[in-house]
Amino acid sequence: MDAISKIVIAGGGTAGWLTACYLARSLGTRVAGGPSITVIESPDIGIIGVGEGTFPTIRTTLKTLGIDEARFLRESSATFKQGIRFDDWVRAPQNGRHTHYLHPFEFPHRVGGEELLPHWLLGEAGPGTVLADAVTVQKRIADASLAPKRPHDANYAGPLNYAYHFDAVQFAALLAAVARESGVHHIADTIDAVNLDDSGAISGLLTRANGHIEGDLYIDCTGLRAKLIGEALKVPFKSCRGSLLADRAVAVQVPNERADSPIASYTIATAHEAGWTWDIGLHNRRGIGYVYSSAHSTDETAERILRAYAGANAEDKPFRFLKFDAGFRERPWVRNCVAVGLSAAFFEPLESTGIMLIEVAAAMIADFFPWNRDFDAAARLFNDSMSNRCRKIVNFLKMHYCLGQREEDFWRDNRRSESIPDELHNLLSAWRRRPPGRFDFVADYETFPYCSYQYVLYGMGFRTDLEGARSRYSASSAPARQAFAQLRGIAKQACAELPTHRALIDQIYRNGFLTKPDAETVSTAGRRLAPAR
Repeated sequence: MDAISKIVIAGGGTAGWLTACYLARSLGTRVAGGPSITVIESPDIGIIGVGEGTFPTIRTTLKTLGIDEARFLRESSATFKQGIRFDDWVRAPQNGRHTHYLHPFEFPHRVGGEELLPHWLLGEAGPGTVLADAVTVQKRIADASLAPKRPHDANYAGPLNYAYHFDAVQFAALLAAVARESGVHHIADTIDAVNLDDSGAISGLLTRANGHIEGDLYIDCTGLRAKLIGEALKVPFKSCRGSLLADRAVAVQVPNERADSPIASYTIATAHEAGWTWDIGLHNRRGIGYVYSSAHSTDETAERILRAYAGANAEDKPFRFLKFDAGFRERPWVRNCVAVGLSAAFFEPLESTGIMLIEVAAAMIADFFPWNRDFDAAARLFNDSMSNRCRKIVNFLKMHYCLGQREEDFWRDNRRSESIPDELHNLLSAWRRRPPGRFDFVADYETFPYCSYQYVLYGMGFRTDLEGARSRYSASSAPARQAFAQLRGIAKQACAELPTHRALIDQIYRNGFLTKPDAETVSTAGRRLAPAR
């Protein structure tokens, strides 16, 4: 049987071009002895571009693609992201008083290999100390509008863990340029029909200007239309509407108030009566949107809420409405077709899962690549991993919604027992007696590390009663209290040494990163340390 020689990717955007870049790098293009890769991108279909946030995995992906970090930042209008700040999720504002917590990207500090979380739960970090402040320095860095790295730090490295915010359209254009540099063929055309052979596999794509285009493996990156996997192959979409209630979004882009305005280095997610707003700071503008439930709000009310949040800068700007159904395909790989991006899954912008799933899918296609045309074997592995990963994402996102104390109908409905997945319900019951730990999760199925669950869980005010287990931690109480105090001192030192986020972005845009081989990285342990991964 002949080896696979032709990959056809239907659709461009972030999903299509990132997948093309990754496969060209991993498998080699036709010029280098690998399969040919062709992207068919319709000039009539725009990029949705709702999600402009990423998770720290994007740094490894961009490095794998061979993209210089300064080039990426400049050509994508990108900025740094150190986590997500959740405002008013615990309860609605009362008498002008607001609540907030941070889901930082930094892993919690440990002492002698042991977690500090149990000691925080036992009150040893001091009264009123929030978890992200107690076990990392990142909250204080981000709250001060400081950057996670310095001008002389190496590509994709720095003292703190980080991801990015960027312009989705510009990012897709950069990926397209890199893909073409790697030998990927680009066809600007519209796919009018998907042809199937007698076995039900795809035999070719009928395009408007270029006629019939054949491939061996087809990758569906046609977004919510799912033209190959959904329309042609009839693979069902599993809705998660029973757990994730939001199904609408309205978005707007507004300019920064001043050219030197501070840039927040986290996504600001603010809860409202029927959903939440995202607020993402780029170099010269902010991307703002309101995610909401059509069962709990009208489009008119949603626009009013977003206009009130965005302020005067949005008065003359166009507002864009989007409809979606949160869910995923349990079989994103069927026969010789793989769905990647929105054609495979979409869970709303919360926690930036969209681009992360594209990264994972591209990497798994490369690892499971059916060189000998054994599509079914590759599909079994891919589908098992992706469907389980999607199920875990639903648990993680639902956890944000079901733990708060807001009393609007949307939030009350999110607390209904029947809307909480059984697996999450069981975990929450267990976590009343002990904190989340690594044995609660199967690493290959998880998108988020277990510390992410901890940050959100306790940020939302969840209570774990560890009093009965105090004796287990008594021997390490003194070192833990010392570590809490040490972290406060290191945070103060880091605030003095790190540049502002705006200053670093301006520096990189002008001159790129500086060279300083003997630079010492700020360490959360107070000593020389390799840059965060």
